[in-house]
Amino acid sequence: MRSRSAGKRQGRMNIAKHMAVCALAARVVLGCWFVFSGGMKIFGSGLDRFTRDIANYQLVGPPFDALAAYTVPWFEIAAGLCLMLGILTRGAILTLAGLVCVFAICIGWAWVHQLDISCGCHGGDAKIHYWGKVAEFAGYFILLGWLWMKAGANPQARPA
Repeated sequence: MRSRSAGKRQGRMNIAKHMAVCALAARVVLGCWFVFSGGMKIFGSGLDRFTRDIANYQLVGPPFDALAAYTVPWFEIAAGLCLMLGILTRGAILTLAGLVCVFAICIGWAWVHQLDISCGCHGGDAKIHYWGKVAEFAGYFILLGWLWMKAGANPQARPA
């Protein structure tokens, strides 16, 4: 017969294992999503189209719109791959959180100025649904924040 403390310890270990599996799944899914998003901007609609999408926000003009269009997708892909593979996990999380902040500022700018433009998020023509974007960004921040805490919980162990 096991003691109560051994049972509690076993229960905590099971919860920790489940949380590690959840963190791994979240890391892989979120990483894949950002790799997909960056890839669609580059290989789907093309960087010329993404440059026009950025210019439509009226935040920056030439040549900064092209500079952003030609660099942002590669950062998304690199950070997404790092997150998926567990390489430089906290750096990837920080990079993606920074990108999401920039995306949120741009979407907020478009919303305040009532711009009727395509988002440019995945290389398509879809118009921006502002409240949907608020929910999407909130989801990103919640997941990234949780992954950040999981990655920093045990610095000696390989991050989740």
